[in-house]
Amino acid sequence: MSEIFQLLFGLVILLIGGEFLVRGSITFAKFLKVSPLVIGLTVVSFGTSAPELLVSLQAALNGSPDLAVGNIIGSNIANLALVLGLTVLILPMVVDKSSLFFNWLVMIMATLLFCVFSITNQKIVFWEGLILFSSLLVYLLYFFFNSNKIVSHSDIDTNKNNKIWLALIYFVSGSAGLYYGAKVLVSSAEIIAIDVLGISEAVVGSTIVAFGTSLPELVASCVAAFKKQSGISIGNLIGSNIFNLLAVIGVTSIITPVSVYESFIQFDFYWLIIISIIIGPVLLFFKKVGRVIGSFLVLFYIAYILFLL
Repeated sequence: MSEIFQLLFGLVILLIGGEFLVRGSITFAKFLKVSPLVIGLTVVSFGTSAPELLVSLQAALNGSPDLAVGNIIGSNIANLALVLGLTVLILPMVVDKSSLFFNWLVMIMATLLFCVFSITNQKIVFWEGLILFSSLLVYLLYFFFNSNKIVSHSDIDTNKNNKIWLALIYFVSGSAGLYYGAKVLVSSAEIIAIDVLGISEAVVGSTIVAFGTSLPELVASCVAAFKKQSGISIGNLIGSNIFNLLAVIGVTSIITPVSVYESFIQFDFYWLIIISIIIGPVLLFFKKVGRVIGSFLVLFYIAYILFLL
């Protein structure tokens, strides 16, 4: 019972820490006068991906690579299916298609690169992690050098009352909360997986831990949707998936080799690739993402969880 309480406590700390980190990130981005789409694809997605980075790194260093990889795969599926689905069920959104096709392609390429590296030796090693992380740096450099093409000056918040010192407090406290929450979450999830539920770490990583680390994306996307900032919502989810694959897996495998559970290759990879491909036409060809699409996405995630269990 204490392990379940610790797990829930870890999820709450992660949620609060992620929210604080996102608030600080958005304030910094506004100070730099960047459009909502750029904010969503970079600063917010990096901030909401921090839990995945800390949880995966902690799990890998603790000798639980299944938990680390399951967390990333499960989080990416949850971002595109559950989080986006719930967001548009709450409030349908008009999609800002500027630069969306390019970033969707980057997400697809990152997904396929991760799958290829995993299938080759069922392990992602130092040089493969270096390729993943270097790809992220190239993406960011290209993105920022071309961001002027997608900046809408009407979307830029030029409010001079933004407090940089307050953003710094949010950023530091959010980071501390994420670190502590990740530590509590991983340790309790390991105990629950082995001793309490009697199921594998891979399944726990793909479900409980993945959902917990996707909560910041869910909060950020819902808040952005309510504020009519669809660029932040969509950009956050696509950007988070790119960061999860290139930064989280990249950094983790640079520090320590990450073994990939065989069931991931035989089952989860297919769901990840399918939802990543489906989301492109949905965002690119539909002028408005409404509740019908939201229902389909949520049902897709429920089916994934049911087949997984």
